[in-house]
Amino acid sequence: MAIVDRSFKVGKGRTGFLLIHGLGGTPIELKFVAKGLARRGFLVHCCQLAGHCGTEADLVASTWQDWYASVVTAFDELRAECDTVLVGGLSMGGVLALHLAAQRPGEVHGLVLYAPTLWYDGWSTPWYRFILQFALWSAFGQAIVRRVYSFTEGEPYGIKDPAIRAVVVASMKSGDSTQAGILTTPGDSVCQLYNLVRVVKQELKTITAPALIIQARDDDLSSLKNAEYLQRHMGGIVGTLVLDDSYHIVTVDRQRDLLIEGTMAFAMVVSARVQLEAQKADTVLPINAAHPVRVRTAPAPEALAAEAARAPRLP
Repeated sequence: MAIVDRSFKVGKGRTGFLLIHGLGGTPIELKFVAKGLARRGFLVHCCQLAGHCGTEADLVASTWQDWYASVVTAFDELRAECDTVLVGGLSMGGVLALHLAAQRPGEVHGLVLYAPTLWYDGWSTPWYRFILQFALWSAFGQAIVRRVYSFTEGEPYGIKDPAIRAVVVASMKSGDSTQAGILTTPGDSVCQLYNLVRVVKQELKTITAPALIIQARDDDLSSLKNAEYLQRHMGGIVGTLVLDDSYHIVTVDRQRDLLIEGTMAFAMVVSARVQLEAQKADTVLPINAAHPVRVRTAPAPEALAAEAARAPRLP
């Protein structure tokens, strides 16, 4: 069965957002945020990553490089339409956004990272997560993980609000992965995520685009240590908004409106900064055009030599 493409674009404007879903997820998990930003005058593109919105076998057949290629394609499409482009993502989507910012410096004007996940260490993750993390950093360990491990989501499924959770879980268990993603993430895909994280951790110091991290204090899948690590190691300005009434899937949980407001405010600052820099680059005359500043250029070396030859010699 062919994979259904659930990518979508909404809104219009010269400031664009590329939003990236998480591992095993779907663009629909970003729909609330996308529509909220579109209502405020932004063009939003939610891309679908390769291998997603299909079966577990489809996901296993894809690599993190394939996922990143999907991001690059969507990003280039959005850049053709917008003067300013911000890139954001949920969970692993945030890690892919970081990689894009490292690979395309100057083109990604801002980053919005929703519950960015460098490692799964939230309060609902299994007790053996420490053993798993240790195993994932070696080729031998990954070979074992690929063969015997898979991660099946359980309560509370990343969502604090019971009503929203019931809808999402019903979609996940329906077998239609295009609606809420897959319930079980294969070990192969978990290994791909950690291989991506390994690359991105080496790139963090080179990422100077301003960033906003939005994460729940009670994130059940990835603790605030993820946000703290990024704050310490990224090369640019990093702001953080900590939500107090949500779990991991902050884009659909109780405080999604607060997330949208924070994202919008950050985007307006970034857009104004880009416009100001563009104006400075285009400015030829000084602000007070009636009294232009004369700029003296250094004379050529030949002229300096000739002038020195004409100068009177001291006795």
